[in-house]
Amino acid sequence: MSIAPSRPATLERSLARKVGRAIRDYRMIQENDRILVAVSGGKDSCTLLDLLEKLRRRSPVRFDLVACCVDQGFAGFRADLIEEHLRSGGYRHHIESTQIARTLRRKIDPAATLCSLCARLRRGVLYRLADELGCGKIALGHHADDVIETLLMLQLFNGQIKAMPPVLRAENGRHTVIRPMVYVWEREVKDYARRRMFPIVSCGCSVRDDDSLRRRRIKGFLMRLEAAHPGIKASLLKATRNVHLPYLMDPRYVPGAGEGGEPPGGRQDPY
Repeated sequence: MSIAPSRPATLERSLARKVGRAIRDYRMIQENDRILVAVSGGKDSCTLLDLLEKLRRRSPVRFDLVACCVDQGFAGFRADLIEEHLRSGGYRHHIESTQIARTLRRKIDPAATLCSLCARLRRGVLYRLADELGCGKIALGHHADDVIETLLMLQLFNGQIKAMPPVLRAENGRHTVIRPMVYVWEREVKDYARRRMFPIVSCGCSVRDDDSLRRRRIKGFLMRLEAAHPGIKASLLKATRNVHLPYLMDPRYVPGAGEGGEPPGGRQDPY
């Protein structure tokens, strides 16, 4: 799965095709959708917003985008740079200031995983903003590497076979989370963000907990595997689209194995 360097226009067309294919494959966007695009200031969300806007301008399907940035309250977070980027790009946008950082510092359970808790709090803010802004869908900037890293993390540390679905109906029944970059690799995102000179902004969190450490180790493990066996990552991504339930050990899908039932955790999206 070697990705050769490409010229800016060629890379843009390639990524736009991948995002467009994901949208078609999973019917992510319909006529008159209003989509909240979560913009953190990182390379992934900036690339997602840029590509969605380019597709929106030439798509026969009419839809609107609202770029939203959640300021979690960490010292040093440059929400002003993100707002300037969104304003200069002509994006409809909203910056939401929160006290998530303070909440994390006061968390009751010292054993709780900060990254997961932070993600849940941030997702709750996005759901609320989606209601306030009239958006039925929330677009997140997760890419193909995120999908396969999550696939391995949940198997190795949680005993579950699942990953990040391209489309997820929220439990509240009002929102749908979409991930249009599930066919795009992180290396491509990095190259595109560098070429487009996005103002990459860190969230400002200095915490390095077990969750982020595990993800870094999985990322390194996959990099080593890919170097030794090119195509491994692409094969893992393909596996998420090629599931043979009767050949696994879930009693729900094994004939005569009993009534089964929903496994612990149900269909909740862990990230």
